[in-house]
Amino acid sequence: MPAPLLAVADLRVTLPSARGPVQALRGVSFALERGATLGLIGESGCGKSLTALALMGLLPEGAHAAGSMRFEDTELTALAEPQWCALRGRRLAMVFQEPMTALNPLHTVGRQVAEPLRLHLGLSAGAARAQALRLLDRVQLPQAAARAQAYPHQLSGGQRQRVLIAVALACAPALLIADEPTTALDATLQREVLQLLLGLVREDGMALLLISHDLGVMADTVQRLLVMYAGTVVESGPTAAVLARAAHPYTRGLRAARPQLGRGEQAGGRRGLRLTTIPGRVPDLADLPPGCAFAERCPRAVPACRDAPPPVVAVAPGHEARCLRVNE
Repeated sequence: MPAPLLAVADLRVTLPSARGPVQALRGVSFALERGATLGLIGESGCGKSLTALALMGLLPEGAHAAGSMRFEDTELTALAEPQWCALRGRRLAMVFQEPMTALNPLHTVGRQVAEPLRLHLGLSAGAARAQALRLLDRVQLPQAAARAQAYPHQLSGGQRQRVLIAVALACAPALLIADEPTTALDATLQREVLQLLLGLVREDGMALLLISHDLGVMADTVQRLLVMYAGTVVESGPTAAVLARAAHPYTRGLRAARPQLGRGEQAGGRRGLRLTTIPGRVPDLADLPPGCAFAERCPRAVPACRDAPPPVVAVAPGHEARCLRVNE
């Protein structure tokens, strides 16, 4: 059986803080096959974006990564910065959450799409410019030839996001990481950008790692799902199975909190019904409890949950949860 494109094992990331080192990622493990799609979901601060930054070699200054991140035949944790520069943008690429800050305001968008083509593929200025136009056409940027001469502030949010996707796809990477790529877009543009991403991933045979807080987006986009909480994976499995048969109380809470059209009509037509919420808040990473980090917010917690971190328990083939009470 061929090795996966990406294999992450016991990834731990420590960040400096005023209170000393903080373990922001704690034993994250997963694998991603070539051409497959995987989603990371959870509340803000659970470690989704930090996982992506670790995979791209873009951790904050002073951060330390331990464990293993094996991409193709390369152990990423052992790379020096020159090796990262050769890999990043060539075999690994990322679509960032906010295109206005990810794009350089001093250069035209056409130049920014052409830059990785010159750096990684050695194309001449003319060839890179022509390929950049083809890429902008491919991501369906309206009037691509004219817009290539524009600066980021002259484009709309949806157009800037298409430019970022073109930059990420320029060198045909094997793995594309998309970190909340549609957060700043309205519902129509969100759907268009996601469908564009999926279509391009299928055409090129890339693997996709999608980060989002939106369960609806995940249900329509990825084959497998990882649910993260307080820096660790609490549930993983096929997306349909995780959403239909959520085993961890946190996953159930996320699913119950989803806004649903028609919920008022189903409840007898009453308007203004409050959404279901998860009580409490995510614990401070500098002061995590010795047991399950979700125990203080969990309606099913028992004393044993607070004593030690729960083990990973099989729910079904390929579906696992980190909870003492999965089988009860």
